Amino acid sequence: MTTQSLPLSGLLVLDLSQFLSGPYASLRLMDLGARVIKIERPDGGDLSRSLYLSDTEIGGDSTIFHAINRNKESIALNLKDAEDLDALKRLIARADVLIQNFRPGVIERLGLSYEALRDINPRLVYCSITGYGSDGPLASRPGQDLLAQALSGVMWLNGDDAQGPVPFGLAIADMLAGAAAAQGILAALVGRGVTGAGRHVETSLIEALVDFQFEVLTTYLNDGMRLPRRSSFRSAHAYLAAPYGVYPTQDGFLAIAMTPIDRLAELLKIDALAPLCADPSSWFTRRDEIKTIIANSISTMPTSHWLSILQPADIWCAEVLRWPEFLDSQGFKILDMLQTVERPDGVRITTTRSPIRIDGERPAVSRAAPTVGEQSAAIRAEFNL
Repeated sequence: MTTQSLPLSGLLVLDLSQFLSGPYASLRLMDLGARVIKIERPDGGDLSRSLYLSDTEIGGDSTIFHAINRNKESIALNLKDAEDLDALKRLIARADVLIQNFRPGVIERLGLSYEALRDINPRLVYCSITGYGSDGPLASRPGQDLLAQALSGVMWLNGDDAQGPVPFGLAIADMLAGAAAAQGILAALVGRGVTGAGRHVETSLIEALVDFQFEVLTTYLNDGMRLPRRSSFRSAHAYLAAPYGVYPTQDGFLAIAMTPIDRLAELLKIDALAPLCADPSSWFTRRDEIKTIIANSISTMPTSHWLSILQPADIWCAEVLRWPEFLDSQGFKILDMLQTVERPDGVRITTTRSPIRIDGERPAVSRAAPTVGEQSAAIRAEFNL
């Protein structure tokens, strides 16, 4: 599948954002065929170039920068310089989409608000991503993933009851906000095809996390405002009854989802569960007791033993894998979700591919994330900047 055959082929996206949320949105648009030009500071570029998840750097940049900026172009512009700002505005006049995630007020001071740019390009789809919205007491706070998780309540859904708040081990606020932004941009582009006019799409880390919790928040709001209580033992979901959880086996771990306790007791021959089988309400009120009984039984045999019993009976269960086992599995390999990208200075990096398939094919790219301003000269010449 070539870039020209993808749905967003021919669209130009200008990405003024940094770190994760905005670049994740433009990554998804790029994977669908859009041309993405990063607007970077000449003195260092996107701050995520030095945001290290480990002590590994490739070509002077962090692995996270490479992962989220593959196949994009970079032009270095100083937005406080009048000539560079004028060049950017001329580029905006030709663009289809602009993404920015400055703190509220910054983009206005630069003269690059949606209202200002709408006069330059009325067809522009303009996307703003903030930490907590553009107004209110939280608006000026740092829009950072862990802080957004802390404010949103999501940390109280993870871990066991006695652990206190447990954050997700991923930048879920950034990624979910980026995904929401991409959805809004695509909807605005569809609308532009009907009306000819651009739109202003807005979202934030905190809004994305509220939406992420829609299922459990709806339960809370319509259940007398009763707070969920996590299991004290092998907790996996604050609202779900036993056996829902992850259990240690003799040689690993086994995840068991929604399953009637009487069926599980029969299949695994756990006599100690017999008194609890007749009363489904106890599967929640006595879930720690039930989980302890299950855990004690499952720990006596290897994971493969339990899978050989439970999977033929169509019980919802799975072995808990680490990355080496998962990446080596046939189920992963058949998805073909890895690719190696490179750039002229010899940098090569293995990374993921788009999770979206178009007409049965998964888009692939070959170009790695750019160096700061790598395409500046070519872009200036192409757009007469």
